Amino acid sequence: MTTPGMTRLRALRLAKDTMDRDWAEPSLGLDAVAAQAGYSRYHFVRAFKETYGETPGQYLSRRRIERAQELLRSANLTVTEICGLVGFSSLGTFSSRFKQQTGLTPSAYRARYAHRGASMIPGCYAMLFAGGFRNRNSQEAG
Repeated sequence: MTTPGMTRLRALRLAKDTMDRDWAEPSLGLDAVAAQAGYSRYHFVRAFKETYGETPGQYLSRRRIERAQELLRSANLTVTEICGLVGFSSLGTFSSRFKQQTGLTPSAYRARYAHRGASMIPGCYAMLFAGGFRNRNSQEAG
């Protein structure tokens, strides 16, 4: 037996899974995720926040910053490259959200936490692994 609450939770989990899977896509927008859940954007924001305690935008931003933290600690990439890899289109927005979440700027975070025991992954490997080169290849094919 399926209750309305279970149906709602299933739809929200599907949308959350989409954000977890496609977090690096700059084009991942609220309308697309809401449609995935079968909600209007405004109803989706209210339902998501009620269920998970944060808005979809806050959740997605947090996931992107978590990934950026990992890259800043381990990859030999510039802050600008990392900004693009994790799905931010604006370096200013990325830096301000990063500082809100961690208390440090991306550069200060790297200075504090990088180079502790392990060598940095070369940027070209990090970009390849993160899919940073796929846009160039898809443009050449089109």
